[in-house]
Amino acid sequence: MKEATGSGFDCRNAYVEALEAIAAEDPRIVAVVNDSVGSSKLGKFRERFPERLINVGIAEQNMIGVGAGLANGGKIPFVSGASCFLTGRALEQIKADCAYSNANVKLCGISSGVAYGELGSTHHSIEDLAWLRAMKGLTVIVPADPWETAEAIRWAAAHEGPVFIRISRMSVPALERTNPSFQAGKAEVLREGGDIAIIACGTLVHRALDAATALAAEGIEAKVINMATVSPLDEEAVLAAAATGGIVTAEEHVVRGGLGGAVAECVVASRPVPMRILGFPGFLPTGSAEWLMEEFGLTAEGIAAAARDIIAKRS
Repeated sequence: MKEATGSGFDCRNAYVEALEAIAAEDPRIVAVVNDSVGSSKLGKFRERFPERLINVGIAEQNMIGVGAGLANGGKIPFVSGASCFLTGRALEQIKADCAYSNANVKLCGISSGVAYGELGSTHHSIEDLAWLRAMKGLTVIVPADPWETAEAIRWAAAHEGPVFIRISRMSVPALERTNPSFQAGKAEVLREGGDIAIIACGTLVHRALDAATALAAEGIEAKVINMATVSPLDEEAVLAAAATGGIVTAEEHVVRGGLGGAVAECVVASRPVPMRILGFPGFLPTGSAEWLMEEFGLTAEGIAAAARDIIAKRS
C-alpha cells in the first residue's frame, strides 16, 4: 500500500490496486471515467488494460449511461469520477439507469467530502450521501481506511446490483483491527463502552477513536462504531448504541440527510435517546480540507466535546 504525504494513506491507491487485481482475474471488469484518469489514479490500469478503460470526457450523464449499458452487456463497470460531479451532474441517470433499473454498476466517488477544499463549494461533495441514500436498492459505502476501501471494492465486484463507494483522498491512518472482516450492511465496533456511543464513517472514524481515548482519560467510556455502510443501515448496531443512553454521529457531510440523519431516523422510531449530529452546516467557505474540518469541529476534540455535552445534560 502506498503511503500518502503526511501521516496516513490516500485511499485512492487502495482503490486502484484492488481494482487492478480484480481486473487481472475477471475480464468483465471495466473502468469508465469522465476525463478523470489522473484524479482517479487509473493511469496504471489504462496501461495494463487499455481496451478496458473508457474515457467519455467531461460528460457525467453520458458516463452513467455508458456504465449501465456495459452492465446490461455483461460487464462489471466501475464508474469513477470526482464525487461532486459524479453524483450532482448525473443524479437523474444514477436514479433511473442504476438504482431503478437495478443495474450492476459500481459508482466510485473520488475525492469526496471537502478534499477539493480550496476550490470552494462547487467542488465540495458534502450532499452526496443524502441524495443517494434516498434511492432504494443502491448500496452506499463510506470506507474509513485503505484496507476497508480495498475490501469494499472487492465486495462490490462480487455483488450483483448498484453500489456507490465514497473514496477519500484525504490522508487517513490504517485502523487497527483484531479480526478484520468486511461485510456491507454490517457495522464494525472498534471500541466498547457503556457511557455513550460515537458512530462515524469515512475520514471521521479515526478521529472518533481519538475522541474516545481522550474521554477514557476522563473516566468516560465511549463505544465507537464504524458505520461504513450508510445504506442499508445496520439498525441493530444503532439500537445497541442507543442502549448507552446517547449517540454522537460524525461525518464529512452536511448535517442533514447523511449518516446522522439515517441514525436519527432509526433512533426516533425505536429507541429515542439524546443525539448530536456532527457535520457541516451547508455551503462552506474556501479553505484547505484540514482547515475546514477544524473550523467546523470535525476533530477528535469536537467529537469529545459533543459527547461531554450529552452526558452533562443527561446527568
